[in-house]
Amino acid sequence: MHNLGQTRSSNRRDHLLLTPDTFIRTPLPGLTGGLAIVHVAPQAGAAFTMSTIELDSGGTLSEGPTQRLIYVLEGRLVLGEPSQKKPHKLSTGSYVYLPTEYPHTLIALTKSRIVVIDKPFLPLESEPNPPFLIGNEKDLPSTPLNGDKDLQVRALLPASLAFDFACNTMTYAPGAALSQVEIHYMEHGLLMLEGGGIYRLGDSWYPTTAGDFIWMAPYCPQWFGAIGKKTAKYLIYKDFNRHTLA
Repeated sequence: MHNLGQTRSSNRRDHLLLTPDTFIRTPLPGLTGGLAIVHVAPQAGAAFTMSTIELDSGGTLSEGPTQRLIYVLEGRLVLGEPSQKKPHKLSTGSYVYLPTEYPHTLIALTKSRIVVIDKPFLPLESEPNPPFLIGNEKDLPSTPLNGDKDLQVRALLPASLAFDFACNTMTYAPGAALSQVEIHYMEHGLLMLEGGGIYRLGDSWYPTTAGDFIWMAPYCPQWFGAIGKKTAKYLIYKDFNRHTLA
C-alpha cells in the first residue's frame, strides 16, 4: 500500500531527522561497487559530511578530499595504502582515522556497510597533525557519562588537541536518559545503531530507532531517553578542540 506521503523524517531550521524510508543512494567519485547515502553535507548547513556507504563484495573506496573517519557497521574489509605490504583487516566495530591526503584504498571482502565522516581539517600551530589511527570499538575503555553507569561512552579518537573533531559511541541501558537538555556551539551527526527512544530536537519530540540519522545544528536544544527493553546505542560526531572563530 502507498504510504500517502507519510514519514517520520523531518527537516527543520536547526535539525534534521532522516529515516531509512527516505534514504537516497548515489554514486560518488572514488567509490566502485557500491552506493552512498549522504545523510548530511554542507548543502544542509553542516561543516562536515556524514554518509553510510554500502559496498558489494569487491567494492572499493579510495582517498577522499579531506581527513576521514571510517566506522564499520557490518561486513569484512581490508584497508591498504601503497607503502604497506600487509593490509589492515576490518570487521564490525572497526574504525580508522585517515589524515588529509593519506593515500588508501578500502576493499570489501564481503557485502559491507560503513559510516564515513569527512571534514576539512583545521590545523593548530601548537600541535602536530594527527596520525593514522586504527582500532576496534570493543577494545576501547567505556566511561560513564557524568558518573551514570547506565550511560556509557567510548571515544574513538584520543583526547588530544591535534584532532579537530570527536566521534564516540554512546550506549544507554533501558530507561536511561541524558541528565539535561544540552544547548551548545557544537554541531552533531548521529546514527542510531541499536534500540531506540525519544529524541528532543529544538521544540519537537521524535521517536527514533536503529537506522535513523540525526543532524543537530549549533545551539539546537537536544535530549535523548532510551525507551523499551533493549539497549539503545548511537554513533555521534561533534566538532571539537577549536576556537569558534577559527
